[in-house]
Amino acid sequence: MAKPRVLVLRAPGTNCDRETAFAFELAGGTAERVHINRILERPDMIEGFQILCVPGGFSYGDDVAAGRILASQIRRHLWQTMADFKDAGKLILGICNGFQVLIKSGILLDEQQDQSAPATLTWNDSGRYEDRWVHLSADDSTCVFLRGIEQLYLPVAHAEGKFVPSSEDNMQQLASAGQLALRYENANGTGNGDVHFPANPNGSIGNVAGICDSTGRVLGLMPHPERHIDPTHHPRWTREGLKPEGDGMAIFRNAIDFFS
Repeated sequence: MAKPRVLVLRAPGTNCDRETAFAFELAGGTAERVHINRILERPDMIEGFQILCVPGGFSYGDDVAAGRILASQIRRHLWQTMADFKDAGKLILGICNGFQVLIKSGILLDEQQDQSAPATLTWNDSGRYEDRWVHLSADDSTCVFLRGIEQLYLPVAHAEGKFVPSSEDNMQQLASAGQLALRYENANGTGNGDVHFPANPNGSIGNVAGICDSTGRVLGLMPHPERHIDPTHHPRWTREGLKPEGDGMAIFRNAIDFFS
């Protein structure tokens, strides 16, 4: 069987595309890093891929707001192309800046082009860039990327990662639909709303660290799974010993295995 093909979308300022492509290839896929300008010239080239990933970094320098410019390009020029990609049963992943792009473009939360966003990502409560490791719990949802995953330990690195719903009703709808797929939790594995800084590094409402669309095939998350694919990436591996692999690998493997 042919290996699933992964398109890692990069733009000026993207800086995690190589690591992300490597993680997908380590999981058994074939990854290609493609600049947004190539996609704008030939939107149909996306059809040859099974997985599309928008990696982390600072696309277009995060001018205006994090991920806003790339999100606007997608919304204005690639909306139907992305919608067709989703409708074909394929997978989309947004990591950190990619999460910001997916949620602000409307691709992640099944918006129509003329609808207002049911949620967004904004400045951390600390008012500064947060670079640290966090504990995460995966909800029992339909998310393809998180199948079989209960807990993760991954790094975050962002200044605008606070998840904020536009209303309490929208928050409840997302929760009821199982779309609040990933949450920050305390080091001892507890949560239930009582998770504060630094365990919740940005002040996200409901401790939300990642959300999926209604199909479970589109995921956006603020933590970086590509930065914990090898056991030596763990900050305490010399004291606690080596695991078989880093926690983040399961996310990439789930994506590749979906097409097996």
